[in-house]
Amino acid sequence: MRDTKESRLLLVLLIAIAFALITVDIRGGEDSPVDGARHAAATVFGPIENGVSAAVDPVGNAVAAIRDSGRRHDRLAELEKENAALKAKLGSDDRSRSRLKQLDSMLKTAGKGQYGIKGAQVIAIGAAQGFSWTITIDVGANDGIKRDMTVLNGDGLVGRVTTVGPETATVLLANDPDFTVGTRLEGSDELGFASGQGDRPLRVELLNGKAEVKKGDRLVTFGSQADKPFVPGVPVGVVSRVDPSGGGLTRTLYVTPYVGFTKLDIVGVVVQAPRKDPRDTVLPAEPRPVPTPTVTVTVTPSAEAPADGRYQSEQPEQ
Repeated sequence: MRDTKESRLLLVLLIAIAFALITVDIRGGEDSPVDGARHAAATVFGPIENGVSAAVDPVGNAVAAIRDSGRRHDRLAELEKENAALKAKLGSDDRSRSRLKQLDSMLKTAGKGQYGIKGAQVIAIGAAQGFSWTITIDVGANDGIKRDMTVLNGDGLVGRVTTVGPETATVLLANDPDFTVGTRLEGSDELGFASGQGDRPLRVELLNGKAEVKKGDRLVTFGSQADKPFVPGVPVGVVSRVDPSGGGLTRTLYVTPYVGFTKLDIVGVVVQAPRKDPRDTVLPAEPRPVPTPTVTVTVTPSAEAPADGRYQSEQPEQ
């Protein structure tokens, strides 16, 4: 366009109109008569502006991306931390449930035998005085624990207290080779002495060499004089093998103990003996045998079979 008098007049007119529209728009606020046109323009030119902005402002985009990436990273780290805490809590809850189950089982055993017990937790295994099968528990003289007290759990006989400190005590486990306890056979009342053999079954010498005994028979503690070191009626184990040699002064049995000595956690020290011998009442209920289903197969002869049950091959005609 040439710089003429008419063009200058047109430019001044357009500027005046623009200022007038701006003034009207500002004074009108949300009711501005040009608001519709502005929205229409935004609809048309908005996407173009975003595209141009993305093209001409890569630094701004990079900063935004880094900021968002950092936020995602922080959130991911937070979620991972929450998951780890949840897993730890679940693990802790599992262990708590296991301990509660052990405690409940032990209290039921103590209730059946009418034993007064002091609950304890195993805090160490082994002993400084040698390679004996022992555990250390977190109760001692301050809790009323004394030497030669019976120790049990929900499964049966664990051992006996041998050393007592103010806050802890040492327990000699029933599978230790130096451990011996008097036993009584369920039903027949045959007496014997059980000795530990480490990780092998207990060895029991019955006083009656001609006693009738079989695999699966169960034994409990016979009890000691004044109930120390053993109270009567505590489950010991199940006969797993009977020495075939008989007729001697004694008879040898091998007994699988009820207690798993390598996985002890919650135990109880018997601080008060029962008023009377519980006999066999503390033994667990014997499992009921599951009947084996019998299948009967009936064979129906074919309609083409001869009456005498014999089959003859057809001979070709000559």
